[in-house]
Amino acid sequence: MNKQTDPLTNEQFMDGLIRTGLVMMLVVACFQVFSPFLNLMLWALILSVTLYPMHQKLAGKMGGNNGRASTLMVLVGLVLLGWPFIILAASVVDQLTGLYEAYHTGSFALPLPEQKVMEWPLIGQTVYDGWAAASADLPDFIKANKATIETLLGKGLLVAKSAVSGMFLFFAALVVAGIIMAYGVGGSKAIYAILVRIAGEKQGPKVHNLATMTTRSVAVGVLGVALIQSLLLGIGFIFAGVPAPGILALLVLVLGILQLPALLVTIPVLIWMWGSGDASTAMNAIWTVYLVITGLSDNVLKPILLGRGVDAPMPIILIGALGGMVASGFTGLFIGAVLLAVGYQIFMQWVSTDINETTESTDALEAGE
Repeated sequence: MNKQTDPLTNEQFMDGLIRTGLVMMLVVACFQVFSPFLNLMLWALILSVTLYPMHQKLAGKMGGNNGRASTLMVLVGLVLLGWPFIILAASVVDQLTGLYEAYHTGSFALPLPEQKVMEWPLIGQTVYDGWAAASADLPDFIKANKATIETLLGKGLLVAKSAVSGMFLFFAALVVAGIIMAYGVGGSKAIYAILVRIAGEKQGPKVHNLATMTTRSVAVGVLGVALIQSLLLGIGFIFAGVPAPGILALLVLVLGILQLPALLVTIPVLIWMWGSGDASTAMNAIWTVYLVITGLSDNVLKPILLGRGVDAPMPIILIGALGGMVASGFTGLFIGAVLLAVGYQIFMQWVSTDINETTESTDALEAGE
């Protein structure tokens, strides 16, 4: 006999409604307070989850001291990443300052383009004409193209500002990640308990492991591959005598993170090598083979590294990362991949449960016959 529950009275309904409203107000207020630090904490969480296995190995060699291991990793990371960034930023500032002073003193001039520029595929004639016009009379060229130049400069300044702010955000997130890793055991247990509370004792551990492994997989498969490819191409640019190899390697890194082919950089470099470079034909052929193979290396590395150790197909991880980046920016790489991987697992478990129930019902009917 089913036990009937008494209907809610008006007082009980209003009491529940007020409590729910107060809880929602508290959640909104907490989110507003936390929102200025949301990107910082997301990056710190991504870095801490990615670097935590390395941190634990380092802490084991230091007698289990998590604090010292975190401090060492943060200091090494700031030196390895911060020092090249400072040098590059100082170089860019010096060049821009020199150009600004030369322009206002009237000493700035462009050399005439070589005839080889006209032989560049597709853009050779256009580049040659514009370059020649600018070198012949730079003030008139600037005056005639003032609107275009101002637009390009404005976009360039926005990109530079975004890049600088992004780097400082990354450095701050690395410091916060070090603090998180120092207390990683307690933090991992807390997240584990939250997921078990939300998804249940059976599915909570699976979701926890899937989110962790997906974050690490995207970090290695996207960021790691982009970093490896940029370093290899940067070495090739240096030895091939290509101008501004550091800037070109940085551009390759950005393109790799955005999931764009490195050939967008290597093809113009090869055109320059064969059209304006001073190396011999044999050396040009050698560096062409090296740069082409290295520029296509992400097609081999991504299937190997992306999705490794994750209980979800590699295309699901890649689609989630790309879709998340389009929807939510750079952090969406990780958020989108985790969400799509979890959603894929939930959907496939629902499908397999339905199939199992159908199979069991069919077996029972056959046994009854």
